[in-house]
Amino acid sequence: MLTTTDVTAAHDAFVTTGHGLSRVRRLVADSWRRSRRIGVDPELPTPRAELSDADLADLRRRSPLAAALPVVRRLLLDVDPQWVAALTDADGRLLWVEGDRRVLRAVGSVGFVAGAVWSEDCAGTNAPGTALATNREVQVIGSEHWVRPVQPWNCAAAPVHDATGRVLGVLDITGGPPVATGLAMQLVRATVAAVEATLGSGGTHADGPAPPTLRVLGSQGGTLVLDGTAHRLSGRHAEILLLLAAHPAGLGADEMAVLLSETELSGATVRAEVSRLRRLVGPLVSASRPYRLTRAVRTDVDAVRDALAVGDVSQALASYGGRVLPRSAAPGVGELREAVSADVRAAVLATADPRLIVRWTASAEGATDYAAWQALAASSTPASAPHLRAVAHLRRLDADLGAPPA
Repeated sequence: MLTTTDVTAAHDAFVTTGHGLSRVRRLVADSWRRSRRIGVDPELPTPRAELSDADLADLRRRSPLAAALPVVRRLLLDVDPQWVAALTDADGRLLWVEGDRRVLRAVGSVGFVAGAVWSEDCAGTNAPGTALATNREVQVIGSEHWVRPVQPWNCAAAPVHDATGRVLGVLDITGGPPVATGLAMQLVRATVAAVEATLGSGGTHADGPAPPTLRVLGSQGGTLVLDGTAHRLSGRHAEILLLLAAHPAGLGADEMAVLLSETELSGATVRAEVSRLRRLVGPLVSASRPYRLTRAVRTDVDAVRDALAVGDVSQALASYGGRVLPRSAAPGVGELREAVSADVRAAVLATADPRLIVRWTASAEGATDYAAWQALAASSTPASAPHLRAVAHLRRLDADLGAPPA
């Protein structure tokens, strides 16, 4: 197991040489790579905090997470904690930061205050920012933080989703040694579940049971939340549910076989897989053919497309946790995967907003997206950090492609 000294040494080596990640947790190593690629200064926390008090109050009023504050306070702050609890919006902006007064003052000195943005592109590796970047729960301990002045602290965070799988924001706790424990992560996880239930994404809605939700972005398999219970799915079962969600009229066994495999797949094999899936999800999938969903299932892909449909590119990026079932070789899934990726990319580039383009280029897809780096160079202020990073990255990509130097 790595010690604090080991992680500090790895951080020092990577900051200075770009190497030395072999023994660091993969989640942290990936985040350090993104932080370095984006150009976040490891010596200086630079979270944006340009909001006026009136603007912050307006964001709080409009946030769907406002209804969850009593739950967060009861579960995380009514026990004389040694930490602060924070709720962010989908862009990583801290809307509420409350808790131990001593910790509040200390973390405030590094910019962890209401109104500041702690997304990875602003603050590097940190639990709320990395939870948004990966759409998963994250615990960042001490020297695992990218920015050195933040390294005295530990943090644990998890995304909060609505009933459709859309990311509403992140719940985080930040503090000293108690936050570095497994119990702290369990407490955050349980509080997020209670928050989502309060907001209507678990349990019941006023009109009846919450709709089933399927998460497939950036996941080898998938997760189905059905009647308040999360079910981990195999890759094949996630493929079947995703395809049925995309074809509400239903699919015959032969149609399903074509969408699931480029090679010949028998109807009998499909029927056997559906039978196994029904043992897990019950009557959600019909027993008779054509196979169909008996209840509408919302996917995290829907959340991305809904945001794009209303022009909310920032929310679409926050909801886009990675490519659709990235290891799936199913033709039907691959077609959807490429379409969603292309839609998000096109929307980001069309904004010509350097803040959004930075977030795209920090992703695995955007890292080698030549046109995106060109767009960042064109849209950012000359000689600014994003502009200089884009120019340098374009030169590296040119070298990799064997293009002659400009």
